[in-house]
Amino acid sequence: MPKIIYCVFLKQYAEGLDAPCYPGSLGKYIYEHISKDAWRKWKNKEIILINENKLNMMNISDRAMLEREMKIFLFGKDFLDTKNY
Repeated sequence: MPKIIYCVFLKQYAEGLDAPCYPGSLGKYIYEHISKDAWRKWKNKEIILINENKLNMMNISDRAMLEREMKIFLFGKDFLDTKNY
């Protein structure tokens, strides 16, 4: 039976992720508040951002930019100002 969570991205109950998909406390927060569907939408957006901006995932500043964009995409701009996780 799938785990059902309230997805803050979709603003409705949906099937949760099978396992944490991001490291650390942010990963735990994502696991508890983001659905499979919302995560799939983010992964599609992530690919677009990497390609359009020619990001190098070996570069720490590129990874930081991508994490910031992920937070905005999944949780909104206000999430950046608070430490919710």
